[in-house]
Amino acid sequence: MIGNVLVALVAALHAYFLVLEMFLWTKPQGLKVFRNTPEKAELTKVLAANQGLYNGFLATGLIWGLVHGNPAFAFQIKVFFLLCVIVAGAYGAATVSTRILIVQALPAAIALVVLFLA
Repeated sequence: MIGNVLVALVAALHAYFLVLEMFLWTKPQGLKVFRNTPEKAELTKVLAANQGLYNGFLATGLIWGLVHGNPAFAFQIKVFFLLCVIVAGAYGAATVSTRILIVQALPAAIALVVLFLA
């Protein structure tokens, strides 16, 4: 149960990232979260939207794992997508900001550990 709650939280985070990157990138909230200038945000908004779409796929995959009727397969789906989130977070931390490791990869890693302990 706790593992699924954590998976749902990771999915919600990625749905929020989708909104930030696809719809709020050039708006005050997006500028603040990503510490961007309006000029830089305008130049990178297409890239951010693409990135947001990928975050949406991660969220959708995690939700799929939560609602799938076969518990064994649902576990595999959740593990796969949590590993994808961890890899994406590690790459983001290495190439953009170490803050991504805390915001993205750590919650997924905690959810993954809890899933395996359950």
